[in-house]
Amino acid sequence: MMAPSGLVFLLCALYLVSGIPTGRWSDVYAVEPELKRLVDLAVREYNKASTHKDVYRQLQVTDARKQLVSGVKYDLTVLLGRTLCKKESNVNLDKCQFDYTNNVKAQKCNFSILVVPWINETKILHQLCSQEWRVVGLIIGTLSAEGNPKTNTNCTFYLCTFKDEVLETMTLFKDFVSTYNKQYSDNEEATRRFQIFSKNLKKATEIQSMDQGTAEYGITKYSDLTEDEFRAFYLNPLLSSQPPHPMRKALLPTDSAPAQFDWRDHGAVTEVKNQGMCGSCWAFSVTGNIEGQWFLKKGSLVSLSEQELVDCDNVDHACGGGLPSSAYEAIENLGGLETEQDYSYQGHKSSCSFSTGKVSAYINSSVEISTDETDEVFRKAVPISEIAAWLAQNGPISIALNAFAMQFYRKGISHPFRILCLPGMIDHAVLLVGYGERDGKPFWAIKNSWGLDWGEQGYYYLYRGSGACGMNTMCSSAVVH
Repeated sequence: MMAPSGLVFLLCALYLVSGIPTGRWSDVYAVEPELKRLVDLAVREYNKASTHKDVYRQLQVTDARKQLVSGVKYDLTVLLGRTLCKKESNVNLDKCQFDYTNNVKAQKCNFSILVVPWINETKILHQLCSQEWRVVGLIIGTLSAEGNPKTNTNCTFYLCTFKDEVLETMTLFKDFVSTYNKQYSDNEEATRRFQIFSKNLKKATEIQSMDQGTAEYGITKYSDLTEDEFRAFYLNPLLSSQPPHPMRKALLPTDSAPAQFDWRDHGAVTEVKNQGMCGSCWAFSVTGNIEGQWFLKKGSLVSLSEQELVDCDNVDHACGGGLPSSAYEAIENLGGLETEQDYSYQGHKSSCSFSTGKVSAYINSSVEISTDETDEVFRKAVPISEIAAWLAQNGPISIALNAFAMQFYRKGISHPFRILCLPGMIDHAVLLVGYGERDGKPFWAIKNSWGLDWGEQGYYYLYRGSGACGMNTMCSSAVVH
């Protein structure tokens, strides 16, 4: 446990980035040496100029940005807390303890600083501080259940923050860490994750404001990941960058289709699985489809192995992504799939250990299903699309879609604007298991592979009838005789 003198105060600072166009403000991320240097300079200058007898220390950086001018101009908003140290005392500022006698007294200050690297000059252009605040001391708690491997000590954060949205965000972050059992390697990593979490709260709010459906967006287990991290760990860029292998067209059903249908009600869908930090969604989409086809043709629901595809499909790229069309071919060439129990999921590629003697399901071929997803009268059926009609008669369908809204999806019918969820940018493979309506809004019921603690018990509900997020652009199924 850290000594009181070594309390680490969580900074809402931004990490410095390069390559910013001249004149444009850009966020500065996380805890960088340059940011720390500038904050230390600002605090020293504040103490020199202030009329207070007590020394003030940085409590929190609440905002930081930079702009390329004739040098680099930084705009910093810093919360300064009063300490027990006096100005006449010659002490190290970092060792000055905050005065908790009557809660910490603080100043919220804005500093404008110009850095001219080529002449090694740094100067404060402007300083403006608000009236004194009363600050509440809040222990955030242990953010890492495991100690730092080098010091074998827990990473405990202490935050002194003011009563506004920052305190609310910190409380939400604390609950998030506890709910999803998040573990961070050290203080700096936890600080960075808090910064990302804060930005993602705003992003989720923006997505919420622009959604046309009934979906709720907010905190999910992915709220501490950047968009790039989320894409790298959980999505599949190959879906939109590589053409699918040619497949014959599926025959359209001739019978009427019901107004709503769900294969979960008919025993054709296994429990929700979890692909982990591996871009193997393509394997889960395909095995889910084959599980349904095997159930419909053979009468038994068997959970099949995704790991077999991750290890043994030499055309696709394991955790780096793949295509359902090539996965069907791989299964045909291998001779079938083992069960999940016999060839369990590991979440990373290993050497292929497939055994023909353990095959529990096979396929004979695969088909490409219609892209018609509009709510028009199909033959003599009720107003229903060809995709829905095929699903109701033949079983769950492997599909791909644009996962734009899925990182922060919690529940309800998702319906992003087309411009935000472009059909040509599909990057996630899932399983279409049903369709219906809620409060007059048509939806698709989609089985995801991110575990039960995501979405509605692992399911995503997407608006039906407009080709939302390109869900109709890559529909396919295995064929079992």
